[in-house]
Amino acid sequence: MLVTKYNANGNDFVIFHTFIEKDYSDLAIKLCDRNSGIGADGLIVLVPHDELDFKWLFYNSDGSDAAMCGNGTRACAHYAVSNALCENELAFMTEAGKIACVVNDDIVETQMTAPVVVKEEFEEEGRTWYLVDTGVPHLVTITEDLEEFDIELCAKMRYKYNANVNFTKPDGDKLYVRTYERGVENETGACGTGMVACFLYSLKQNKVENSVRVYPTSNDELYVKNVDGTLFFKGDVQKIFETSI
Repeated sequence: MLVTKYNANGNDFVIFHTFIEKDYSDLAIKLCDRNSGIGADGLIVLVPHDELDFKWLFYNSDGSDAAMCGNGTRACAHYAVSNALCENELAFMTEAGKIACVVNDDIVETQMTAPVVVKEEFEEEGRTWYLVDTGVPHLVTITEDLEEFDIELCAKMRYKYNANVNFTKPDGDKLYVRTYERGVENETGACGTGMVACFLYSLKQNKVENSVRVYPTSNDELYVKNVDGTLFFKGDVQKIFETSI
C-alpha cells in the first residue's frame, strides 16, 4: 500500500485513502511508531462518503480514535486535493461533524466545528482552568510564562478530565501555546483544536482581538479568527514523502 507522510506545523501524520472502511487502530500503532514504523502523531484514512467529498478515520499514535484534529484536517485536505479526490474547496465528515476546508497551494484554512463549553472557569492545582470542546475536549490555563508548562501536571489533569491540556500566553495580536495531547501522552509540536481552544478562552478574557497569529511549540505561525461566531484556523502544511509498505 502507498502512504504519505505530512507535517502540519509540528503535528505529523501518515495518510492514505481506500474504499475499505474498517478498524485501522492496529495499523496506526505500527505506522506511527517512531522506532519501528514511519513515525507520526496520528494516522488518517480517507474513505468514501455518500454526501460529502469523503469521510476520515482518525487514530492517535496509540491506536485510540479522536473525533477531531485541527492540524490533521489541514493535512488531510491538502492530501485529498493533491490526489485529485476533490476540488480545492471541500467538505468531509469527522466524528465531530462536517469539516469544510479551502486549499490554496500549501496554505489550508479549516472552518472549525462549533465549540461547546464543558466547564466554565474553575480553580485547581493553583491555576484557573477553562474546559471547552473544539472538536475534542481541551483544558486551557493562561500564563505569563510558558516555562510554567508542567508535564506531570498536564498528565494528571488530562486523566482526571479526559482532555488535552494547554498553557497559553496572550500577547497583543499574538498567542503562544503549549499543548499536552491525549493519545500521544506528551507535549506535541502543535495542536490545532488546542490553539483554537486557547484563542476562545483568551477572547473570553478580553486578552485578544477577533483575529490572532498563533505560535505553538514548533514556532510556526498560524492564524485563528472569529467571524460572527464561526471559527477559522489557517496555516501551511508540508508533504514530506510518499512510500510503499
